[in-house]
Amino acid sequence: MKDFNINIVGLSNSVHHFEFEVGSAFFRHFGSDLIEDGDFKAELALDKHETFIHVDFKIKGTARLVCDRSLDQFDYPIETEDKIVFKYGDGNVELDDDMVQIDRDTAQLEIGQYIFEFIGLAVPMKKLHPRFAETESEEDELIYTSEKEQEGKEIDPRWEKLKNLNKN
Repeated sequence: MKDFNINIVGLSNSVHHFEFEVGSAFFRHFGSDLIEDGDFKAELALDKHETFIHVDFKIKGTARLVCDRSLDQFDYPIETEDKIVFKYGDGNVELDDDMVQIDRDTAQLEIGQYIFEFIGLAVPMKKLHPRFAETESEEDELIYTSEKEQEGKEIDPRWEKLKNLNKN
């Protein structure tokens, strides 16, 4: 994925802007079951300093997802903003979720993997076609009540007998 590498050797210590187009070939390269297709635009603001590089990611587009309920494909809009700090050091180590140590001799930043991860993190765990969005919140909502809330309501006689077994 050479298209998603940024040559940092020749950059001055200031803010630089980059734009990347993400499409089907990008997702095929990573071979993910989560997202197989999509159309995104990633805008990066790379702020280079003497000892670190701060990169702000703004990613906006549409992912083609498969509904968990009906297996129909649908377009899901995604808009996310994230950041990563690349700190110069001895070796390449991920220090934190948003901080990576890179070797002082690193010539290029490979940002394709980060774009892929940020898009993946924006995908909901439960992928539902928009036609199910309204019914989902009403049908699958769990309601917890205490015995005090139930006092005024009639209790099924079978449950009442089971409740009495516990008292013995």
